Amino acid sequence: MESFMDGGIVPPDTSRCAPAPLKRVPPSVCSRVLLYAQGMDMDPVEAVELALESLKRADAWLAAQQPPSPCPESTPNAPACPTPSDSPAAEDDPDAAACIRRMEQQVLDEAMRELHSLLKERSSGPAAPEESIRFVDGKYALRSAPDMTRRAMVPEEMDLTPLRSALKRLFRRIAGNTQAEPSDDSSPRKRDAWERTGNARRLLLLALILIPTILASSIMFTLLPSGGQPVLRLIITALFAVLFAWISVGFWSSAAGFILMLKRFDRHAVTNGLPDDLHIADDARTALLFPVYNEDAHSVAAGVRTVLQSLRRAGIERHFDIFICSDSTSPDAWVREEEAWYAICREENAFHRVFYRRRRMNLKRKSGNIADFCRRWGARYRYMIVFDADSLMTASSLARMVQVMERHPDVGILQTPPKTIRARSLIARAQQFANHLYGPIFAAGLQYWQLGDAQYWGHNAIIRVEPFMRHCQLPTLPGRMPFGGDIMSHDFVESALMRRAGYGVWLAYDLQGSYEQSPPSLIDELVRDRRWCQGNLQHTRLVFTRGFFPTHRALFINGIMSYVSALLWFLFLVASSAQAIAELFIVPDYFPETPSLFPNWPTYFPHWALTLFSGTATLLFLPKFFAVILVAIRRESAAFGGFAAMCGSVLVEVIISTFLAPVRMLSHTVFVLGALLGKSWGWNTQNRDDSGTSWSDALRFHWKGTVLGAGWGALMYLMNPGFFYWMSPIVAGLVLAVPLSVLTSRVSLGRLARRLRLFLTPVDTRQPKEVRALEQNLRKPGPFTPFPLTREDGFVRAVVVPRVFALHMALTRHARKMTPEKRARLENLAARMLEDGPDQSPTADKITVLSEPECLDALHRAVWTLPPARAGLWGIR
Repeated sequence: MESFMDGGIVPPDTSRCAPAPLKRVPPSVCSRVLLYAQGMDMDPVEAVELALESLKRADAWLAAQQPPSPCPESTPNAPACPTPSDSPAAEDDPDAAACIRRMEQQVLDEAMRELHSLLKERSSGPAAPEESIRFVDGKYALRSAPDMTRRAMVPEEMDLTPLRSALKRLFRRIAGNTQAEPSDDSSPRKRDAWERTGNARRLLLLALILIPTILASSIMFTLLPSGGQPVLRLIITALFAVLFAWISVGFWSSAAGFILMLKRFDRHAVTNGLPDDLHIADDARTALLFPVYNEDAHSVAAGVRTVLQSLRRAGIERHFDIFICSDSTSPDAWVREEEAWYAICREENAFHRVFYRRRRMNLKRKSGNIADFCRRWGARYRYMIVFDADSLMTASSLARMVQVMERHPDVGILQTPPKTIRARSLIARAQQFANHLYGPIFAAGLQYWQLGDAQYWGHNAIIRVEPFMRHCQLPTLPGRMPFGGDIMSHDFVESALMRRAGYGVWLAYDLQGSYEQSPPSLIDELVRDRRWCQGNLQHTRLVFTRGFFPTHRALFINGIMSYVSALLWFLFLVASSAQAIAELFIVPDYFPETPSLFPNWPTYFPHWALTLFSGTATLLFLPKFFAVILVAIRRESAAFGGFAAMCGSVLVEVIISTFLAPVRMLSHTVFVLGALLGKSWGWNTQNRDDSGTSWSDALRFHWKGTVLGAGWGALMYLMNPGFFYWMSPIVAGLVLAVPLSVLTSRVSLGRLARRLRLFLTPVDTRQPKEVRALEQNLRKPGPFTPFPLTREDGFVRAVVVPRVFALHMALTRHARKMTPEKRARLENLAARMLEDGPDQSPTADKITVLSEPECLDALHRAVWTLPPARAGLWGIR
């Protein structure tokens, strides 16, 4: 008997009935074989011819069988087993009906065996092209990646316990051990002109932040009530000082960017002096990396296809190779990615230009995925450009990035500021508007202060591969998550390591044609921030690592403050509320302890309070005014729907941001406190669809904040109504979090805002051709299939649909050696999956089946020979 894992199925029990000499194949068998042929990746006429040939062979096999023996063993004189043409008699005889079903099963088994034999003969023929699925040495084969040129990537030496090392150095000095320690630099390094300019600018920035912060903090301390709680006054003042300095950074960045863009020239910009054409040297090979993790394969494929088409239109396709680097852990996503890659390669004739690889082990997440590419193929390329799953870059932008790297061999990473596109929901459109209007001056300001000490944001950037491989492999932090383990926010650390190696990291703020997409709802945004928060807090372990430049230490602190500032705002509000309540219970003492003729009445300075309030508001809102003025001066307001529509959009965006700010503050506070208490948030797939937030999801996510806001507001209204009115916007944002979260996620409100000419951006009024091409590729339908399976049913499609099965078998080349124990375990797994159906099978079992070609092959054959009732569980009619 042929075992399950040997590529066949266990034959039905025919001890009571031998096959009858049927004159033709039963109709049910014909239908099953023809359905299989329709699912093959070939011309329909050719598929039908193959199906008919297999049926003819099955019919010939039937004709060669021996005459039947009596059916029931207990009645020797019983008539012979009936054929399907004896169906009226079979209806009244259960044994005869069972016998017919067994014979039909045997015919089906033989017909499917013959069909697979014909497919192997066809796929192994000399006429099969290299990019087609071939059958070589008994296995399916298809080339999905170039030949490997393996190189090692060793984690960079870093002091992973910098505080402990600093204490050891201090104790050695106290003990009188003045022996010189090894320096991080092997030789003195000559500073470039931009470094001297950058140091001077940063000293100026430090003064611009500290001097106003000291003045504002002294005014704040004076304005607070002087009696009763001096400790509380100090806490409030200290929190105010930190937060005032924090918002000052953003203000001065925008102010510098505004001035820089008004001048229209930056002598330190690395994009100066680029040629008019897009010429690239033949040896400047560049890899475009699309790391994916359980993403929507159709959307990713549309982006890849759009980039490829843009490169072809520009005539520079030969300089670039595209790699889809998968870390997906979902079996359905795995199969969808393979189908999407194969469709791109066939339809765009890009088998030698677009490649695909999925890692078996998801080590170090995205940074590990990129490192895996570097180890396998990095030596083939001078540069690599890293995309996100929803990124898009034009051919012009890609060529300009390569040209910059060629002109400046000391640049290790060049980052572009991506513009948001394809926003549908209300919150996404508001963020897209803010990104297009405020983003340019902020990016220019970062360039002004940072110069060649900029940060890398993890995508839409070009990297010099050779120094990246030598210096930017990340170590594993000692200890457990959330502060230990793999470095999650890898990009800031990689840019710091590249800078430490002597290469510049620049922000090409004036480079156009770089795009990304934003989360479609507030909850999706906060889920993403939860992951980023944990990654940025890990940088507390690296701030004092020896060898890093001061600017990158400041960038680490800036990233940490992006989330810790929310906790500080929350503590500031709590302390202010406590101070407001304390005023009701503390009796003021107007008489000093020393003898005096007059009481010491409290003095209020309303002009100081007005000055402090107006100064803080200026820091928050003047950057928006800078952006509006710059667009008006450049006469570009038509791209935003006109000056009036732009001003109205700014007003509505400010209102939305004001009400959502308390929700973001509270959520970030929870994230920071959770990390401090040892909670690890993990790495979740980002949602990118426009389905919107349901009321139940919003209630489940925001109910605690709503209760807190209502209780906090009620308490302050009862205790101190004056303070309640001051903090009413914060209370309103928390109380209305659920409806705000739901309504801002609605695409219908986003469309309404667009009809009202709100939140219009240049990509709406003057849509780039690459964005139009992306929209067209997203609407591109999938191939015809006769199976009632959706695109999301990736695993079932790999088991059932012949063309998907053959594709997956061809890409899963590593058939591992089978031990008897492993073979028995896989046979049990597949048999259980056959019995229960795919919906009841756990994800781990599906991954196992897809990872073992022999097991998948056996399961595929077994599913196609199942009886109709059980075959329906797998989408076979």
